[in-house]
Amino acid sequence: MLGFFCGLKNNPYICTMIKFKDLKFVPRSIGGGVGAIHTFDNGITISVQASELNYSTPREDLSSPNEYSSFEVAMWDEEGEWVTKQLFPNHNDDVIGWLSRKEINRIINKLND
Repeated sequence: MLGFFCGLKNNPYICTMIKFKDLKFVPRSIGGGVGAIHTFDNGITISVQASELNYSTPREDLSSPNEYSSFEVAMWDEEGEWVTKQLFPNHNDDVIGWLSRKEINRIINKLND
């Protein structure tokens, strides 16, 4: 189940929707900083990034998501087409910058619906 996190040794019967804390951050391959990518059951992929090159706070290349207070988020569909502006029409770009963990959890909840 791509949009869900299954606990207790991945028991498929005890699953909850993912949250920010469940995203698997890794060092970015370009530049520095950290990033996480997750694909939901509906085919939408979310990218959460933080670095000197991203709209994050601080705008520095750090080694852990715990060192950031805000992140840059983008979303695309199964065909690789950007859907950020379609899902969030009040934003005029393919990325949304400076989002808090709480705001990212709201986006994740919307993508899980």
